[in-house]
Amino acid sequence: MANETARPPINVLIVDDETSQRNPLAAMVSSWGFVVETADDGQQALDKLGAFPANVIITDLMMPRMDGFELMKRLGADGNMPTAIVLTAFGNIETAIETIHDLGAFWFLEKPIQPNALRILLERAASQSALAEETERLQRQLSYQGVLVDMVGTSAPMQQVFSIVRQVAPSKAPVLIAGESGTGKELVARAIHHLSSRRGGPFVAINCAALPETLMESELFGHEKGAFTGALERRAGCFELAQHGTILLDELGEMPSGTQAKLLRVLEDSRVRRLGGKSEISVDVRVIASTNRNIEDALKNGDLREDLYYRLNVFEIALPALRSRMSDVPLLCETLITQLNHKHSCNVTHLHPEVLDAFMKHSWPGNVRELRNVLERAVIVAGAGVIQMAHLPYDFGVSSGTRTAPEFLEPESVRLPVGTTVSEAEKALIQLTLQHTKNNKTRAADILGISLKTLFNKLKEYGAEAASSAEAS
Repeated sequence: MANETARPPINVLIVDDETSQRNPLAAMVSSWGFVVETADDGQQALDKLGAFPANVIITDLMMPRMDGFELMKRLGADGNMPTAIVLTAFGNIETAIETIHDLGAFWFLEKPIQPNALRILLERAASQSALAEETERLQRQLSYQGVLVDMVGTSAPMQQVFSIVRQVAPSKAPVLIAGESGTGKELVARAIHHLSSRRGGPFVAINCAALPETLMESELFGHEKGAFTGALERRAGCFELAQHGTILLDELGEMPSGTQAKLLRVLEDSRVRRLGGKSEISVDVRVIASTNRNIEDALKNGDLREDLYYRLNVFEIALPALRSRMSDVPLLCETLITQLNHKHSCNVTHLHPEVLDAFMKHSWPGNVRELRNVLERAVIVAGAGVIQMAHLPYDFGVSSGTRTAPEFLEPESVRLPVGTTVSEAEKALIQLTLQHTKNNKTRAADILGISLKTLFNKLKEYGAEAASSAEAS
């Protein structure tokens, strides 16, 4: 087999109840350089997988005791689904396609098997398995260097979060993420999804605090045409949209109690019923919930049902506030500046030591979200080079009760005498900002907080004024 010496052995488990089919198939696959083990049915396959970690499973669908469909369903529920190739007899192709769709199998082959087709599929499946393992290895390596997917932090609290994420990601267990607003709860949820076997499926996030109670159930579970006034067509809910993937229920404590009860049933049965629907729909979705509330208070006040809490709280991840992991601020700033340079086409290199010192002394009540907002403004204002104190918001680090009007710093300052009109002041500010951005109108509009169209209209107006003055003179 090509490149077999350049990669570790690939384990293939062949599951078929017919000896006359199983043994020749095993011999053929083994001759291609794969390490092969066989099983009579799904139950024996589960028993053997403990000692034989298969990278790829080739399984028949129709078998006694436990068939191929149930085997893959069990493996998917445990979060240990290897790449799977389904074998099917003539007449069962529809079932095979449903299996691929519902359980995420890699492909199917119709019996009698064509050796060349099987070998091509095995090579592709082996490459997919190897890529997934290499990605997981690199993620583990990066996490010890302070990066796990899009999360950043070398501090002890964040390394503990990384450890829990690595442990829980391969499973199907629900996760409850608690933390203040702006700490990065959605980033944690996305990291869990990315490191799981569901990474190829959708990630659907729904903000429970942003939806009125009347629309909550429709968004979650979907509705049929005519289910309520305005339901002009059938619509799939978030659980259906997240099939074979992950759903994030953000701000769970804001969900109405009645909807929480229905959500509990979905978690227990893995089935949803659209509003106005007569039948239930099977869903295979990993559920992650998050809240910025104190969980004990939410339970005590009845905002969070105890039965739902205990169903979701298989794993709880408590995200630390930024003030509790200040050693992560320099690495966070470096990462965010790189992202923001790309977003705004800027070329900022780093923070001035005075700025970093101010950041390290700030309490960051808005956590990482506040840090990102402060840096985004600074990157846009600076444009390139080093971020200075003058690039920060004028009230940075000042409590809301002691804020005063900005004091413009030389040489980029506007000094206006008493009696200056608003129109004249606006014109002076726009002209100064354009000088600062070297006539980059897009960046100037960002700094001024106006649209590019508005800026062009203002400049056109000033041009007309200048032409009129010249004619008068």
